[in-house]
Amino acid sequence: MSVLVGQPAPLFKAQSVSSGTFKEISLEDYRGKYVILFFYPLDFTFVCPTELHAFQDHLEAFKKRNAVVLGCSVDSHFSHKAWLDTPKEKGGIEGVTYPIISDLGGKIAEQYDVLHKDGIAYRGLFLIDKEGIVRHQVVNDLPLGRNVLEALRMLEALQHVEQHGEVCPANWQNDKAALKATPEGVSDYFRQNKS
Repeated sequence: MSVLVGQPAPLFKAQSVSSGTFKEISLEDYRGKYVILFFYPLDFTFVCPTELHAFQDHLEAFKKRNAVVLGCSVDSHFSHKAWLDTPKEKGGIEGVTYPIISDLGGKIAEQYDVLHKDGIAYRGLFLIDKEGIVRHQVVNDLPLGRNVLEALRMLEALQHVEQHGEVCPANWQNDKAALKATPEGVSDYFRQNKS
């Protein structure tokens, strides 16, 4: 498994579906924005719709932070459209409005090193900064759904680091103190945050 953190995000062009409309998109289209790119195994499965709806539920929070959400699987854009046309109560993703990318053949998943031996993608998530650099990645095995709020927290942490030059300690939240990257900064942090 490759670690892409600190590296330029692999570029791609692919068909997508967004709000029921087919469109070719490129990762370069989003330069200047933060990108949450997540891979999921397959349309019409079981954990996947819960994740896609969870990202939709928090989409405004990502947008507010200048971030776009992109989902991706090895299904065709026609399959994505059919799944988008399926009501949530029947296991569909009706109501999801962010782009769902078709990675037929698994080339994008392979570039991000999340392609499973069976030709589907592991649950990989990549936080890409405004310059196109991967700043965070996490990969879950197929049956393990991810925490969308953790993806949002990592975006907030990255933005805090960029804006304030501080580092974010374990379990940092947006309304909590960060620390200076010095021995004194660590000491101050522990003094102020006694448990």
